[in-house]
Amino acid sequence: MQRIRIGVIGIGIIGKVHLQEYAGIPGAEVVAVCDINEQEARSVAEKYGIPHVYTDYKEMLSRDDIDAVDVCLHNNFHAPLTIAALRAGKHVYCEKPIAGSYHDGVSMLEAARECGKKLHIQLGTLYKKETKAAKALIEDGQLGRVFHARSNGFRRRGRPYVDGFGTVHFTRKASSGGGALLDMGVYHIAQMLYLLNVTEVERLTGRMIQEMDMDPERRQISGFDVEELALGFVTFKGGVTLDIFEAWAVNLGGVEGSSIVGSKGGIRLPSYHSGEQTGEFSFHTTVADLDLNSTIDLNRMDVRWHRMRETEDAYDSSQKHWVAALQGRVELLPTADIALATMLISEGLYLSDVLGREVTADEIAANSRSLAVSM
Repeated sequence: MQRIRIGVIGIGIIGKVHLQEYAGIPGAEVVAVCDINEQEARSVAEKYGIPHVYTDYKEMLSRDDIDAVDVCLHNNFHAPLTIAALRAGKHVYCEKPIAGSYHDGVSMLEAARECGKKLHIQLGTLYKKETKAAKALIEDGQLGRVFHARSNGFRRRGRPYVDGFGTVHFTRKASSGGGALLDMGVYHIAQMLYLLNVTEVERLTGRMIQEMDMDPERRQISGFDVEELALGFVTFKGGVTLDIFEAWAVNLGGVEGSSIVGSKGGIRLPSYHSGEQTGEFSFHTTVADLDLNSTIDLNRMDVRWHRMRETEDAYDSSQKHWVAALQGRVELLPTADIALATMLISEGLYLSDVLGREVTADEIAANSRSLAVSM
């Protein structure tokens, strides 16, 4: 199996998760890590047997033996580091969201096209068993004409830092670009766009909310200026619609899983409460004039598909898919396009909230500005 040599930029919480995943992927070899915290970088490199450590990303990018770079930094660092890596001749895998703004996301896709390199965005929900089952039902025509989806994400009280985990970088727009919508919502919205097979937004409306109490001292330290609850409604070209509910914190015991409905059938995905699954995958249709609600054993589906399909392992996770695509085993899913459309929606929801009205895709693009941190 072809060996893919990888350099990782940023070895914080996310970077360590990526390194752990690479350790279990045949053919993936992390040869260098880069972080401004040299001591931590060396400690991590020693743990994973990584031979080269850098504190200057430019030095790492100058290596001619690195095939791909994995960017594991906060949102507003994504564009400058990704573009620098692409121009250095590397393929790039970048954490979600694609960037801190739609403007910056566009610049990343343009750079990838200009450089002739692959750009992959971490959209973990695309590789979930329920996503695969839903995609199979939709592509087989079991839903008929799909016309609406609902994107739901839920935490009861799970705001970074102010609720006891994570850092203040998540709660400040200057470093994160946004709150619950960009932290969690991108996963669920991207999942719906992938299943709906739509990326062309026509118009949308949104509302950003921060109403829940929080510890006063942590509020002050965090500089909390992002949303804890994001609401929205999107209309795509062609008439398909999507509504959005994304909560870091809300006074509810739970919300139903995301769903998709069509003229012949509908799908409800499992619900999650702070990362723990609390609901089942279900398919709903009418058979012989009977309303049918059915469930699927996703684990048995997964076992069978791995036995029967030669490249099924290439869709087990975002990183496995990335390595497989670089090896030429499968075609890379259009994660960059999906992530860019997700960013347009996200930024549009913020703009709509500020203006207090519905906005068009053209307005969103025209108002988007770079939030990239100067490197």
